[in-house]
Amino acid sequence: MQETTTLFRARVPAGRLKKAEKILSRLGLKPGEAFNMMLAQIEIQKGLPFEVKDPASGFLTADDQAQIWLEKMGAY
Repeated sequence: MQETTTLFRARVPAGRLKKAEKILSRLGLKPGEAFNMMLAQIEIQKGLPFEVKDPASGFLTADDQAQIWLEKMGAY
């Protein structure tokens, strides 16, 4: 039995869509297919398939950045 589909429309910045289409094309996907995949993941995970947070709380100080660099890459 075939499931009924619904047309979903959204306004997105033209530049963002163009950049995303280039990336998706390399993956063999169309934007609608990628969107459907995201909806499937939302359904499976019962939430967004990625973390959403306040970017202001995610900034590191220069000292924190330097410490992470040293731990990962060594002295420079």
